[in-house]
Amino acid sequence: MKALMSIAPGGPRSLELREVPDPVPGPGEVRIAVRACAINFPDTLVIEDKYQFKPPRPFAPGMEVAGVVEALGAGVEAPALGSRVIAHALVGGLAEKLIARAAHCVPMPDAMAFEVGASLLVTYGTSIHALQDRGRLRAGETLLVLGAAGGVGLAAVELGKAAGARVIAAASSEAKAAVARAHGADATLVYPSTVTDPRALAAAFKDACGPSGADVIYDPVGGPYAEPALRAIAWEGRYLVVGFPAGIPQPPLNLTLLKGCDICGVFWGSFVERNPARHREHVKNLLQMCLEGRIRPEISARYPLERGGEALEALAGRHATGKVVVTIGED
Repeated sequence: MKALMSIAPGGPRSLELREVPDPVPGPGEVRIAVRACAINFPDTLVIEDKYQFKPPRPFAPGMEVAGVVEALGAGVEAPALGSRVIAHALVGGLAEKLIARAAHCVPMPDAMAFEVGASLLVTYGTSIHALQDRGRLRAGETLLVLGAAGGVGLAAVELGKAAGARVIAAASSEAKAAVARAHGADATLVYPSTVTDPRALAAAFKDACGPSGADVIYDPVGGPYAEPALRAIAWEGRYLVVGFPAGIPQPPLNLTLLKGCDICGVFWGSFVERNPARHREHVKNLLQMCLEGRIRPEISARYPLERGGEALEALAGRHATGKVVVTIGED
């Protein structure tokens, strides 16, 4: 099979398309003929050895796929051979075939395209876990979403609206803000690509959220945007720490005292392992919402496997909106 492999630590251009043996599923595993692999920001980190785990090389990055089950390991009763599934794994998605744990596979409706299925688990899974389990978002509350046109950000905008919240979408350009509005944001804010005046940015966040502030802040950006956003939080608000492409922030903790607020970490991968029943409930709801049109992944770019490095570059450079997908094999 063909696979886009990380041979040594490096950026997207370091990946090499190689012929490698077909993987063999072990006990409790399945082999999937991959049809689509959605790219996520952690994929850009793991190939540079900057993520929480460092898989042994060589490996193919890619943690979110959709495809067809073509082989079963010992003890696997479901999913069945030939079934269409969505699956997640730590790595391996940028290849024609992927080994995944059977427990990490979700049946994919026949009416759903592979590229849509591949775009649901990580971004929407992260966002529904963040908003429901960590942020306790309620109807009528105000939700401020940073990086609102990115994969997890846009998912948070849609899920926030589905929950009945007032959604303020913050993004780095008017074009990205327009994407967030098209997906249901009630109001948008364009913040600068470089923060030179944190107080002015904090004032802009406060103006956008209103006098009571944001009940929940969803932050997949970090860096110099975190403290100004935190200053716009409501009394007893919940600040969701999702990611740090702009750097790891160091907010003054006295703000949590003055606001009576919580800073909540969101680590979807560990949540899935620790609470699989709740994860399955989230996935069931996401699939239903997608079929009903209440959420709709924004796929801004598609690449063939041999150009998968370009897909990672688009995401790493923060040029993409929504999801970037690598299509593989047959339709």
